[in-house]
Amino acid sequence: MVELIEKLYGSGCSCVIRNGAGETRFFYRKGVADLYGLICNDPGFLKGASIADKVVGKAAAALMIKGGISRLYSAVLSEHAEKLLAAHGVQVSCGKSVPFIENRDKSGWCPLEKLSYNENSIDAIFCRIENFLFAAKGVKT
Repeated sequence: MVELIEKLYGSGCSCVIRNGAGETRFFYRKGVADLYGLICNDPGFLKGASIADKVVGKAAAALMIKGGISRLYSAVLSEHAEKLLAAHGVQVSCGKSVPFIENRDKSGWCPLEKLSYNENSIDAIFCRIENFLFAAKGVKT
């Protein structure tokens, strides 16, 4: 995990993932876009993976669980994400635990943190994420 954390801070990426086969990939988009893309286009990559990420809220945690990760380090981790990950047996460490993930302008909750707050079903959270992403792109589900 130490190597992944060093790569996270040294590369300028938002997330580093090493899968169970030892392949490491770097991701740069904000939010859950990269995780969602992996779930939809390369779902096996996350199986048994270790992840170092800058910010993880409950929605991102649900995607990680859906993908089957085994370990996570997050620089900033929401309490709701931490509880969900622990309930699914994911080993978790973080730099800072926060009550919730803030939106980008720091004026309130991240929209996906808010959408997933009262939900504990991974599949239901996935559907909420999918609907949110499609709505943001103007695509109807």
